[in-house]
Amino acid sequence: MAASASRRTLPGWALHEVAGAGRENLDAQHVARYDAKEDGGAAEEVAMLRRNGLDPDASVVDLGAGTGQFALAVAPVCGQVAAVDVSPIMLARLRVKVEAADLRNVDVVEAGFLSYEREGPPADLVYSRLALHHLPDFWKGVALQRIRDMLAPGGVFRLSDAVYHFDAAEADERIEAWCATAGAPVDDEWTRAEYEEHVRDEHSTYTWLLEPMIERAGFAIEQAEYADDGIFAQYLARAT
Repeated sequence: MAASASRRTLPGWALHEVAGAGRENLDAQHVARYDAKEDGGAAEEVAMLRRNGLDPDASVVDLGAGTGQFALAVAPVCGQVAAVDVSPIMLARLRVKVEAADLRNVDVVEAGFLSYEREGPPADLVYSRLALHHLPDFWKGVALQRIRDMLAPGGVFRLSDAVYHFDAAEADERIEAWCATAGAPVDDEWTRAEYEEHVRDEHSTYTWLLEPMIERAGFAIEQAEYADDGIFAQYLARAT
């Protein structure tokens, strides 16, 4: 494993990505129990991506890699993985897991959507799960353009996130219904307080705002899936 940091100098008006990363992602106790609380279905994601062109020579960027569930799952079936995150605590956990798995093709990078600088040839796949919502909409647009710029033509962008698929008039009902599904134990379930914190302090947007941003950045959305609760969405988009 090669460990590196790849970032550019940002102007004074730029967003501070670490400060906006979410309180919980900078909390060592939360990071330690994250894998027990959140199963990203990484094996299923890798299988789906292989059906959509991921090959053994592919170069992959995992933006918002967190504890590395996807990075560790995809590394054995691709050429190189850049596992990128702004949280030093998340990255410390990820490095331990990468070393334990003896993965030599994973580069752990401390950076974010707005600061990661791609080195070498364009990537074939950019993957992001439950991370883009940490950026306000203006910065989502910037991030999406940067993602397009780091991909080869025809490259794949896989995005899974909390994206609201309902009208603004339904917001009270939908958000309250989602918060009511929360569990109680903080160690292995998401609590109501954590759901409320997400809605209040983070930046999930509407599908009908995000999807035009994805297309304007230079992607064709090939698949869009929406959870029945109206809270989560998944996209498979290809660089045009």
